[in-house]
Amino acid sequence: MVQSVVIIGAVMAAVLVLIGIVLTKAAGKAKYLPYYPAMVIFGTGIILVTIPTVIGKVTIMGAGLGGWGIAFLFASAIGFIITSIVDSFQGATA
Repeated sequence: MVQSVVIIGAVMAAVLVLIGIVLTKAAGKAKYLPYYPAMVIFGTGIILVTIPTVIGKVTIMGAGLGGWGIAFLFASAIGFIITSIVDSFQGATA
């Protein structure tokens, strides 16, 4: 189960980083646009972590909903960090 959560988190982090970098380059005047995908994934992670307390254990692709939530929270944190670093360097060179 731990391996599934780590793989899901790594894949989601890679996807969020790519989306964040693309949106940073395309944002223009919209300063917060690159951060919206990570915010959505963060909210989804919080929801997925709290759902098993209400409905019980549900397993999807080897990981429970709580594991999916933890993976989404991990991906969101990594996505926020790398997107903010790319955004800060984008502003420094402009």
